[in-house]
Amino acid sequence: MNVKRFIGRNSREAMQKVKAAFGDDAVVLSTKPATEGGIEILAMAGASIPAIDSYVSESQQPPSPRKAAASPAAAPARSAMANLASSVQDDVKQLAMSTLSFQDYVRERMLKRRQAAMTSRDEPALIPPPEVQLSQRFAAAKPAAVPEHSAAVDLGGDLVRHRVNLVEDAHDEWQADRHDESAHLTLPQMVPPAPKAAARAESVRMPVVDTAAADALKAAHDANAFMLGELRAMRAMMKERFETMAFVEKLGRTPVQAALAQKLLDGGFSAVLIRKMLDAMPAEVIDGTHDEVQWATQVLQRNLNTTDRERAIEDQGGVFALIGSTGVGKTTSTAKLAATFAAKHGASNLGLITLDAYRVGAHEQLRAYGRILGVPVHMAHDRAALEDLLELLSGKKMILIDTAGMAQRDGRTKELLDLLAHPSIKKLLVINTAAQGDAIEDVMHAYQANACAGVILSKLDEAVKLGPALDALIRHKLKVVGVANGQRVPEDWHRLSSHALVHRALRASLNPAYRLDPTEVSLVFSSPNQVESLGAARVM
Repeated sequence: MNVKRFIGRNSREAMQKVKAAFGDDAVVLSTKPATEGGIEILAMAGASIPAIDSYVSESQQPPSPRKAAASPAAAPARSAMANLASSVQDDVKQLAMSTLSFQDYVRERMLKRRQAAMTSRDEPALIPPPEVQLSQRFAAAKPAAVPEHSAAVDLGGDLVRHRVNLVEDAHDEWQADRHDESAHLTLPQMVPPAPKAAARAESVRMPVVDTAAADALKAAHDANAFMLGELRAMRAMMKERFETMAFVEKLGRTPVQAALAQKLLDGGFSAVLIRKMLDAMPAEVIDGTHDEVQWATQVLQRNLNTTDRERAIEDQGGVFALIGSTGVGKTTSTAKLAATFAAKHGASNLGLITLDAYRVGAHEQLRAYGRILGVPVHMAHDRAALEDLLELLSGKKMILIDTAGMAQRDGRTKELLDLLAHPSIKKLLVINTAAQGDAIEDVMHAYQANACAGVILSKLDEAVKLGPALDALIRHKLKVVGVANGQRVPEDWHRLSSHALVHRALRASLNPAYRLDPTEVSLVFSSPNQVESLGAARVM
């Protein structure tokens, strides 16, 4: 009888080693976690089963006449031992209960057997029953392979422990066979699995089936969602193409709309805004009853938000920080606004703070303007210094903060916005009107223009097209609080109305090399473009 110990990373690997060693007829004796990690299996060859059967047959033969003529004094002891063995066998038959109570039940029975052995230790030695003899022979055959079976304290405890191990091994092997479909090793059914154990094994297996079904359902859902997204994208593309074809055809049939589209394109307005306006053009303008340029001017004026009918920013007071990309004129605009305020309300009510410590001599420029106005300029290097200065100047009617110029894609831009995240600070975004429309859009996104209190349009004297800046202001619904159109302080600080800004945008004169021919206007609208919302813009 050859019992071997196999260790694998999991039950599948250990069972494969058993199959490789003993073949398909291997008998698994026990399965348990190994101390060094993994799964430990004790198994023997199937050919060893006849030897065990022969041991059982020999032990069940009737006793010889010599044994039958034993001393009469030993008869009561043998009767007691037979009753003990019978009681143990009955107990073993009852071990088909839930495996959760095996250890407690066996421990209780072993305690009773140990107490019985201690009370009868002076009785003459008895011949153990046949089943105990088989257990002892099996334990003596391989003491090194199965050390736990050879360490029994008494006869009854040895038999119970041996049977319990066999039942537990059969239950563990049954579970391993359920989970390992590739292992075809057969195990004799020694004790039928208890109903509770079978229910527990089934509950262990069911979540696997549910998980597989859930994964399959999720995969099908993802595939359907992907296909639905593709269909929606195809539908949107087809709709856009057909609408573009219809719009281009309409421009060819209505010369008034084609002429207005060309004029707006020359002014720098986007194709999205132009298309929105032409779709809303009334019939009296299309048929020529009303002037199309005058109608477009009125539409743009209604959608452009300015402060020409409100109190000027220098009269409102408060804490304002001028932000924007590099070279847009923040320091000069700060000086113009400070000079305008000082002329109306006095220099004693004005506070100046600079955060521009990156550019060499940047703070000196604002200090020079401060000396002219008679206002000291304070420098803040961090958030704590800024808060201290705000508290120090809290008695001023207006506080202006000049910031460092950073490119809209610079990582320090977010740090600057976090530094200015103070409840009392209102941010004013300075926009270079001479920049391209894409650059203006990028700056508004990077500096979070929607969270700003207003916009200052700078370098108006350098801009050839004012349309890109006005187009962005209309789409983002931002308010123009001031306009700077030169280097003079404070003469070049103005508050222009929406009528003045739109009129200047529409009278732009382009170089003939950049002007579109009437036949080329349709090419601008025929290219696919993103459909953007104008928000609350009233195009009528």
